[in-house]
Amino acid sequence: MKNTKDKNLSIQFHLDGFSFSIQDTLSKKDMYFCKYTFPETQATPESLLLKIEDIFKKDTHLQQDFSSVIVIHQNNLVTLVPNEYFNKNQLASYLNFNIKTLATDFITFDEIDSIEAKNVYVPYVNINNYLFNNFGEFNYKHHSTVLIDKLIQQSKSETKTMYVNVSKTTFDIVVLENKKLLLYNSFTYTSEEDFLYYILFVAEQLQLDTNEFPLYLMGRISLNSTLYKLIYKYVKNIYFLESKNPIFKELNLETHTNFILLGE
Repeated sequence: MKNTKDKNLSIQFHLDGFSFSIQDTLSKKDMYFCKYTFPETQATPESLLLKIEDIFKKDTHLQQDFSSVIVIHQNNLVTLVPNEYFNKNQLASYLNFNIKTLATDFITFDEIDSIEAKNVYVPYVNINNYLFNNFGEFNYKHHSTVLIDKLIQQSKSETKTMYVNVSKTTFDIVVLENKKLLLYNSFTYTSEEDFLYYILFVAEQLQLDTNEFPLYLMGRISLNSTLYKLIYKYVKNIYFLESKNPIFKELNLETHTNFILLGE
């Protein structure tokens, strides 16, 4: 890659690891992609930062100058609030319906114009501070903001459709109907049975017939995985959401993986 500043960096952090892509500013094409998965899920943002600092010292791709930097925080410290009910002075109260927040937590929100809502969440502030020292000013979002926006842009189905984005210890479920968001939630799983339970529970709550509704999979799941085989026993119309990003031709990765950064 040319050692010039005409590159954009997108970087996604979560307690299981982080990944990043470098994009050419003019062509908008991804030039480079890398993913780090930790052997063990980090218990705190502090231990995550220690891992990140060590990698930044070694990976020369992260030591370049960039035209812009976008940071994506992936966690389940998030909730959606429709615009009509949103008050920026009540951020903690929205999160406290779902999670326990601390008085010291920094809480922010993203605009999701496509669903006329705000996405309220707790970012990894210590990582933001570290990146500011490395790159200067940058933009950041919650991963579910990017996920929902991308899926709505790509969706062509007029019927209820479920999308499942799988990570190492968590997964997201998004249900759309005619480009309208019916549900978003993030779940933690420790077994295949946990994973299946949440999918079937969401299907039941939204009255989705497991013999009829389409389910699209993304992320850390493959045709031969035990997760896939278990789901297929109960849900019949399963597909992988394939990306058209040409960088996959250069990577030894399945095209339904890394949707947040590489999905097109």
